[in-house]
Amino acid sequence: GSTCQVKVGQETDAMRAGRVGGRTGGARGRQGRARERPGATWTARTWNGSGRRWLRGSRSRALAEEESKVDQPSDPSAATGSEELLAKSLQRGEPCCFDRDNIVHERSDHPDWTSSDAAYLKQVLCARVYDVAEETDLQKADSLSAKLKNTVFLKREDKQQVFSFKLRGAFNKMANLSSDQLKRGVICSSAGNHAQGVALSAIRLGCKATICMPLITPDIKVDAVRRLGGNVKLVGENYDECQAYAKKTAAEEGLSYIHPFDDPFVIAGQGTVGNEILRQCSIDFVNQDHDLDAIFVPVGGGGLLAGVATFVKQVRPDVKVYGVEPLGAACMTEALMRGGICTLEEVDAFADGVAVKTAGAETFRLVSKFCDGIVTVTTEEICAAIKDVFKDTRSILEPAGAVAVAGLKSFCKLKGVEGKVMVAVTSGANMNFDRLRLVSDIANFGAKTEVMLATTIPEKPGEFKRFVDVLVGDEQLSVTEFKYRYALTERREAHILFSVEVDEDSKQKEDLLRRLEGAGMETIDLSHIEAAQRHLRHLVGGRARTFTGGIPDERILEVTFPERPGALGRFLAELAPEWNVTLFHYRQTGNLETNLLIGIQIADSQYDAFKDAMKKLSYRAEEIDSTALEAFAQFLY
Repeated sequence: GSTCQVKVGQETDAMRAGRVGGRTGGARGRQGRARERPGATWTARTWNGSGRRWLRGSRSRALAEEESKVDQPSDPSAATGSEELLAKSLQRGEPCCFDRDNIVHERSDHPDWTSSDAAYLKQVLCARVYDVAEETDLQKADSLSAKLKNTVFLKREDKQQVFSFKLRGAFNKMANLSSDQLKRGVICSSAGNHAQGVALSAIRLGCKATICMPLITPDIKVDAVRRLGGNVKLVGENYDECQAYAKKTAAEEGLSYIHPFDDPFVIAGQGTVGNEILRQCSIDFVNQDHDLDAIFVPVGGGGLLAGVATFVKQVRPDVKVYGVEPLGAACMTEALMRGGICTLEEVDAFADGVAVKTAGAETFRLVSKFCDGIVTVTTEEICAAIKDVFKDTRSILEPAGAVAVAGLKSFCKLKGVEGKVMVAVTSGANMNFDRLRLVSDIANFGAKTEVMLATTIPEKPGEFKRFVDVLVGDEQLSVTEFKYRYALTERREAHILFSVEVDEDSKQKEDLLRRLEGAGMETIDLSHIEAAQRHLRHLVGGRARTFTGGIPDERILEVTFPERPGALGRFLAELAPEWNVTLFHYRQTGNLETNLLIGIQIADSQYDAFKDAMKKLSYRAEEIDSTALEAFAQFLY
């Protein structure tokens, strides 16, 4: 790889082109160009081919020697080549190193004891959290352990009273306020989990709490705070506007602002998670050579990671502590790479609990000193992690709650780690129910067990059946999605979008593509295009493309059949060659039975034969009634 040193403030062409950015809302996310402090420097070392960004906290002697041979660029353009390489690295999520010696810390007005890192040990051990928090389970994930060939434990912070670890830091901070401060009341800004922690803490401490939440906050989180007695104020289009309002109100009304992460007492409260992990592992593995190798912690502003890393690395320096961030909201990653705190212009809000633009000053100081590295993960990987945890626990995490699990999985795959004992903190379960649809749709893509493809076939009777035969082959692949609509154009070609369960890392996908291409069916892979997963699948199969606008003898039917491998093939095998398929809408539901919408050209004289074929299969096929057909016709013809 290449090593580059760039003076912050020297904006190269690559930086102006969006060196830090990717795509907004996508799996790669969009981080935007960060605002920097002139005079700071940062150093990065990049590698090609890994497909992941990896930040290591230790600076090796060999790396230092190599860096000493690299001269500082005399002008901004001199760094462009390295900048462009780094730009590609950031967009693809490839590994990078950060240099502790070039880290610049901002001054803060925190208590004097924070000048001693050892003082954090006492603060964690003496933290007042158990008036509201529980010592959560350290639960072995049997299925995930077997898949990764490591012993994986989940630190179940999603099982707290407010379904998140956040009440630990909130209560510890508020318990350290004076009686006069509590009497005046507290205020906070939060999109959900911190707000619930503050509201619950206010009840236990007998003080008033004003909770400022952005207008876009999901109802489930707003309702939860109100049930806990918090005075909710919905203000601001985003978190930054909400936070500005809360801080202004705190100053005007003499309220104590409870920061969600950048406060020593909050950090110490969150650090109790690390204390519990060490104690629980020592009990579980009392007769073994080693009890714990690594802990993976989700990162938003850095409060939980700072607390866990600061405690664990001073008590057990042999245990690695890694942070995990969404690739589209990696504010701590960028700060470490640049050598100082920076602000992302935009963040991907999919994992809203960790979608933070700016890391905290104190959290950054502690993370840069004690954390062993940061792993970034994609939206698909987060969704796959939610599914993995559900398999092992039958619990559904929110996206932010599954980030650490996604990072642990990525680390094991990237580094080829086996036979280790690892812990991932499952930090929250405040999942908005409506989001489950999206999570379910893309989880298999993140786990690389499903691929989405698009194939072109001739538009003539019998070709759809031939296509399915070639697709399924001798392996009897499970088809999870089909989208197709009749297209009688000059080229007489039909386009089919479909998804199939295959192991993307095996030869299954290659064999499938080779089989389709060998049959003369041009096929493209859409699996890595998130827009296709989110939107394209809903655009396929609508209005028919014909010269006349109508399709003779077309019947629109809803067919119910068992959802198991081979069921679709049996259905198509019973269709007579002259019954031309003109519409096909199917998506796997996970039910015992499923429904597909199908259009077939069947003459009146042949309709009884079709019904007999369905009876033979024991499939229910009902023609759409006239009222529904009138509505369907607005979009089908």
